Amino acid sequence: MDYKQLGKDVLKLVGGKENVSMLTHCATRLRFEFYDSSMVDEGKIEQLPGVISVVDKGGQFQVIVGNEVQQAYRAIQNEMGSERAGEDSNKQGKNKEKKSLISRLISVISTTFTPFIPAIIGAGMIKAILAVLVLLGILTEQSQTYFILNTVADAAFFFMPVLLAYGASIKFETNPILSMTIAGVLLHPNWANVLASGETLHFIGVPVRLTDYAGSVLPIIITIWIMSYIERFAERVSPSIIKFFMKPMLIMLITAPLALVVIGPIGTYLNDLVALGAESINAHASWLIPMLMGTLQPFLIITGTAWAMTPIATTQLSNKGYEMINGPGMLASNIAQGAATLAVAGKTKNKQLKQLAGSAGFTALIGITEPSLYGVTLKLKKPLIAAMIGGGCAGIYAGLSGLVRYAFVSPGLAAIPAFIGSNPMNIVHALITIVIAFVVTFAVTWVLGFEDPTEEEIVSGGNEKQAKLEDNEPSVSTKGEKVASPLSGQAIALKEVNDDVFSSGLIGKGIAILPDQDDVRAPFSGEVVTLLDSKHAVGLKSDIGVELLIHVGIDTVNLNGEHYKAHVKQGDRVEQGDLLITFDRQTIIDKGYEVVTPVIITNHDQFETIELVVGKQVSFGETIINVR
Repeated sequence: MDYKQLGKDVLKLVGGKENVSMLTHCATRLRFEFYDSSMVDEGKIEQLPGVISVVDKGGQFQVIVGNEVQQAYRAIQNEMGSERAGEDSNKQGKNKEKKSLISRLISVISTTFTPFIPAIIGAGMIKAILAVLVLLGILTEQSQTYFILNTVADAAFFFMPVLLAYGASIKFETNPILSMTIAGVLLHPNWANVLASGETLHFIGVPVRLTDYAGSVLPIIITIWIMSYIERFAERVSPSIIKFFMKPMLIMLITAPLALVVIGPIGTYLNDLVALGAESINAHASWLIPMLMGTLQPFLIITGTAWAMTPIATTQLSNKGYEMINGPGMLASNIAQGAATLAVAGKTKNKQLKQLAGSAGFTALIGITEPSLYGVTLKLKKPLIAAMIGGGCAGIYAGLSGLVRYAFVSPGLAAIPAFIGSNPMNIVHALITIVIAFVVTFAVTWVLGFEDPTEEEIVSGGNEKQAKLEDNEPSVSTKGEKVASPLSGQAIALKEVNDDVFSSGLIGKGIAILPDQDDVRAPFSGEVVTLLDSKHAVGLKSDIGVELLIHVGIDTVNLNGEHYKAHVKQGDRVEQGDLLITFDRQTIIDKGYEVVTPVIITNHDQFETIELVVGKQVSFGETIINVR
């Protein structure tokens, strides 16, 4: 495969070098941003030999190439010459394409809420467990144990502005510590004391409308957005000799009063207005929102707008302890996706599709629908229609029955405890919703049918292009290879990785490891064929021809090598156990990134059998993959 020519072809189909405003790459993907996205011919790019898939999300156009992405990247860079991607667009006489208001809003919500999600998932599940313990009579709401655990669960919701401030600071590229400090100002107990006393508060003669910011969403996001401009102003006006203390002083001195006097009250009003609107819809047509979510959730995922309802849902969870905006409809939709995909598995004559659909269908029932959506139903179309019908029917029941969710988790069979709460009938309604979604969708899929693809049209992981060896490529050895674990940690199935490209098997077959140490070691003897500048991923080739990608973390290419250290270079010979990479695991996690590490055989199609070891704790050197 000529990846240099592939790079040139991709550049031509994205509108040429004049249309590229930014170009980077990670271990498997070219990542573009454009001046004019209408110039991009996505269909032709996806049909290019060597292109595994195309993904347009998160504000980036990603061309998935695989392990040889660097060759394509260098070819594009050579074609672009001195006009490197990402340089001042004024040189081109163009402005970077402006995204729509909705696109920018969704981007703000997703980036702000992503680091915050684990906290409310954990807190919500503790709430659900407490509800179960109370229902079973093991605890009472008056017990001290209940009081302590309930306080632990409430903390994430009470300090929500602090947690959201961190995510907002990442989106708006401003100081995260100062952002969290401003959130702390809004939550300071002094304001609660003033509110309780009924006193009137003024700042330089201007009245301050105090409110309870605990659990609020919009006030802090708006505040951090404005603070990002204040920080640039402070950077510009602070003399370098005293910038160290003058810049943070100006930021706090301007932002905090603005937040208390202007932004906070306006944000609170907007927050209440949105919540009131949701409550009004629910009061007059309780079936409407769950029906729409149950029906349209697949399109919300595809278009990246699934985050739109998150602020309302989290506000309800914070204020009420439950929400009816996201959870009920998503439960119906996720189960419907699983049912449609399992119906495909039961009906198809294609062995590869049967295997893919069986695995993806079960995963969707658990609550992770991307492999099912992208790998099966979206491609076959009719099963997607059936999933929307079944999800909508179940959503209507969920809304009419008053189903609510007590914890912020991806709804599915694994998240049933999230629907256990003070109302004992809520879990019954959740189970009925699951049954309706599954039965209706499975039946409709079976009746509608679908065009069964041939064996050549489906490969493992949902890739539509059957990988073929070029005649001039050397074949691998007929011997076996034992791939040792390059990290210490928990071995999990690749489908559990929170990245569609890895979890769907587009890059290859393998496993993932949740590391508990900070070292990456050679899993066999061979050569370092790829080492990214960002040092978060390394490609190896064993002496018998096994090509392996070790990708430390998800989207960690964005760290640009920070918190990673390479101990080898491209072209080096390594022996099993040699140190390849060290990384600061905890700091990477603190910055909001997952450190789960896919370990993937990228030339899996050249082997007859690949055996994977998952679901256990593994140590350095312990066999995790057997290749024959």
